Parts: sequence; C-alpha cells; structure tokens
Amino acid sequence: MSLTLLSPPAAEPVTLAELKAHLRVTHSDEDTAVTGFLVAAVRAVEARGGLALMPQQWRLTLDAVPEDTVFLPLSPVSAIDDIAVIDGAGDPQAVPASLYDAVLGKTPRIRPAGPWPLPAPSVGGVRIDFTAGYADAGAVPEELKLAVKILAAAFYENREAAGEARIYTVPQTVDALIAPFKEVRL
Repeated sequence: MSLTLLSPPAAEPVTLAELKAHLRVTHSDEDTAVTGFLVAAVRAVEARGGLALMPQQWRLTLDAVPEDTVFLPLSPVSAIDDIAVIDGAGDPQAVPASLYDAVLGKTPRIRPAGPWPLPAPSVGGVRIDFTAGYADAGAVPEELKLAVKILAAAFYENREAAGEARIYTVPQTVDALIAPFKEVRL
C-alpha cells in the first residue's frame, strides 16, 4: 500500500499576514523564510494528525482488490474521485460506483459492494483516487490553524539544527491541539 500526492493544495490554511501577526513580525525582510516555516508547519501538522487541511488530491495504491473495508489514511475526505484496477495491458479500468460503498468525512472508508475486476499486476494493481481536506481556509478548525502558527513560530525561533547541547522537540501544545482531530483506530 502506498499513498501519493496527485494535486497539492492551492493555498495554505493560514496566510503569511496571519502568521506574521502571530509572530509579531512587521517587516518583509524574512517573508521567504516565514513562508517556508508556514509550509513546513502545515505539512508537519497534517502528518502528525493524518489530516489534510486544504483540498488536495491523493492516490492510495493497493496490491490487491480489498476483501473488506479499506480505511483511507487521511481525513477529512470530501470525494472519491476514481477507483481503478490495472488490466493486463497496463491500462486502468474504472470500478463503477455501484461496486463499492463509501463513507466520506472524518473516518473515510470504502467497502466493496460487489466483485471488482482482478488486477493483472501483483503489485500496485488497484488505485483509489480521493480528495481530502476542508473545503477552504475558513472551514479549517481554528485549533488546527493555531497548531500551525505555534509550530511555525517554533521553527522561526529555533532555526539551527539540533545538536548535543540542543534537542528540538515539538511544543506539547501542538499535539494537544491536533489530538481531537486525529483518528484513532482500534
């Protein structure tokens, strides 16, 4: 199983101006660096929480047709864009929506509702394309935006690499803010 980003988000959930206000930075001398810290913080929050903050398209690749429920590794999911099985010629064959049930949102999952064609390759023969992320920056919960700002501020204040005398850790507040949105599976 692998996960591949097909289309990255067009914008970030926190603007440069919002982050600069949080950092109390009033000049534009470091806009490039602050933007880099912002993007890194967003990706780190997404990775720590199994989240997608802004709309983005992903592909989950499986080796075989699922026999039971497949939980998608990111949330929230707003759409299943395509499910395809790779045939003997290497071409994707669409799986009709009537052959699977999908649950979108915070706990996204797909369950086969009928027999799918069997993939020809033994590795990577099933592709599930989906759109994950909140509808826009206004829909992203404020707690997640705050986690991004706090983490970006930590990056801004601690620019040097960790060493023997200095070990970098993520502020505990970030994990506390992400926790309610993180999917826990038993």
